[in-house]
Amino acid sequence: MIKNKFLLTGASGFTGAWLAEHLLDEGAQVSTILSDADPDGNFIRNGLIRRVKCVEGSILDFDLIARTIADFNIDSVFHLAAVSVEHKVFENPRESLDVNIRGTCHVLEACRMNTKLVQKVIVASSDKVYGDNPHLPYREDMPVQGMNPYDASKACGDLIARSYHQSYGLPVTVARFANIYGGGDLNWSRLVPQTIRCLLQGNRPNVRMPPNGVYKRDFMYVKDQVRAYIALFAAMDRSEVWGQAYNFGSGVCTGIPDLVGRIQRLMHREDVVPLVVPAKHREILHQQLQWEKASKELGWSPIYSIDEGLIETIEWYKQFPIESTTIG
Repeated sequence: MIKNKFLLTGASGFTGAWLAEHLLDEGAQVSTILSDADPDGNFIRNGLIRRVKCVEGSILDFDLIARTIADFNIDSVFHLAAVSVEHKVFENPRESLDVNIRGTCHVLEACRMNTKLVQKVIVASSDKVYGDNPHLPYREDMPVQGMNPYDASKACGDLIARSYHQSYGLPVTVARFANIYGGGDLNWSRLVPQTIRCLLQGNRPNVRMPPNGVYKRDFMYVKDQVRAYIALFAAMDRSEVWGQAYNFGSGVCTGIPDLVGRIQRLMHREDVVPLVVPAKHREILHQQLQWEKASKELGWSPIYSIDEGLIETIEWYKQFPIESTTIG
């Protein structure tokens, strides 16, 4: 059982809803700053909105965050709120940078102002912080860098979070995740939900191709991500974990065409020929995370293979009223 009182920013999002449900089922009290929620997402569909203490407002409202921490006696914070779809950041960098960087600053500063309450702060980061580093797999001691607005925003939030421990002693750690997939992801521009939806609707899925090769990514199932959050939360009872960053991934570098092919095979739609489309803007070509540090220090390792995660994900979308949606 988990008896802590959490502020979980981004609880209404894809991965936030999975984490919120786990914490609630374990007996925790969960609060969030709620600006909006997709009525088709798990936060609404699974009734989490009735179980989470929702404070209407924005992550950019510093006073609201600080007041929420004080009013609900928050002792632990998971900061997941972000603009997380790369093309949205690329198209609207000012708003996205504001949320991803200033929003993170607000959460950290509100925690610093309430250090008598807040004992643990976990900030969600990404493998994108390593930028276009050709040396794979990425290790935590590699430099943090960003090659486009999204990568740069995650790198900034990552650095700022760890600086709050170095400068103020705030008990904060950073979780750097690979590409997360699973049921409940309604960002249809992402590869896994887009491919599954297209195949369910009888359409050809898109495969983005850069001019210089094939995109390869480290894909991790969302249930392994929730396990990673909980392992990191438990480990933060030890102060030596504070100020650290940890990689979490599958450890497998999978080509985008290969992943699409796996989904087709699992859905028995190998007859469909994917539509190859050019990438709209420059992205990192290959990414892969080494999670040895998390294994040694947190006792975490992924337990789902790609196929196992995809099978559960496909089943989720089969239960979703996907026929009423349109490709876009």
